[in-house]
Amino acid sequence: MNAHHEEPSARDAQVIPLNPARPEPERSPLERKLASGLAFVRRRLAGEYEVDEFGFDAEFNSSVLLPLARTLYEHWFRVELFGLENLPADGGALIVANHSGTLPLDGIMLTVAVHDHAQRDLRLLGADLIYQVPLLGHLSRKAGHTLACPADAGRLLSKGELVGVFPEGFKGVGKPFSERYRLQRFGRGGFVGTALRADVPIIPCAIVGAEEIYPKIADLRPLARLLGLPYFPVTPTWPLLGPAGLLPLPSKWMIQFGEPMPLDDYDAEAADDPMTVFNLTDHVREVVQQMLFDTLLRRGPAFL
Repeated sequence: MNAHHEEPSARDAQVIPLNPARPEPERSPLERKLASGLAFVRRRLAGEYEVDEFGFDAEFNSSVLLPLARTLYEHWFRVELFGLENLPADGGALIVANHSGTLPLDGIMLTVAVHDHAQRDLRLLGADLIYQVPLLGHLSRKAGHTLACPADAGRLLSKGELVGVFPEGFKGVGKPFSERYRLQRFGRGGFVGTALRADVPIIPCAIVGAEEIYPKIADLRPLARLLGLPYFPVTPTWPLLGPAGLLPLPSKWMIQFGEPMPLDDYDAEAADDPMTVFNLTDHVREVVQQMLFDTLLRRGPAFL
């Protein structure tokens, strides 16, 4: 007896699509970076990016400037941070740090530290000489830096920005190696007046490591005056080795953020009292100097 054979119905038959959809292949890290880079260039060419009133270009800073600086930060100077919990998560504050290094790389390293570890953009205040150099001034604006004047600093702080200042100025960054880690005069205390008017705390900061990158052993002052510079340094490698002498020595860096110094006991009118401003400026300087000594002891040898 033959078994009864039934043909499968159209409902039961398996339907095989002619062109089945294929999952997108996962991109490699290199392909993702290339695609991101092309998209960045496309937005730049189309003018699809924003800058704030100071010229800060957040996308250009995070995509171009910071990655370049991060290589020095992580692999050359091997920066270590301490006191990161003293930085506010939001709201305005004024970071006051020592300045050194012959070339001001300390500002760049401080910017990377705050951006990468506090997830905030640091708005540095720079000397007017920086903005007189066409390319340097343009890139500084792109990075979020602006002129060290009370008006700009006050506007940034009122917007809740984290602002950084180096009160020693060129006196600190250009001092000889024999005076390393000894703070120079903190100007006239303009930063204190700015903090008082904006009602924001001052955060002292000590940067150890920059003093050794370009040890300044002499200063060619006639050449500096001719070029309109505050100093023309001579180091063990510059100008003897030519362009190779511009490579910073790989010193070990440490950055220490101290406890915020609130100014709640003072009102905005105290900013116009010279004695109050002088006393607060001197106090901040003493705190930063002691932090420098402590951090220097913690670091130990400069190149290990």
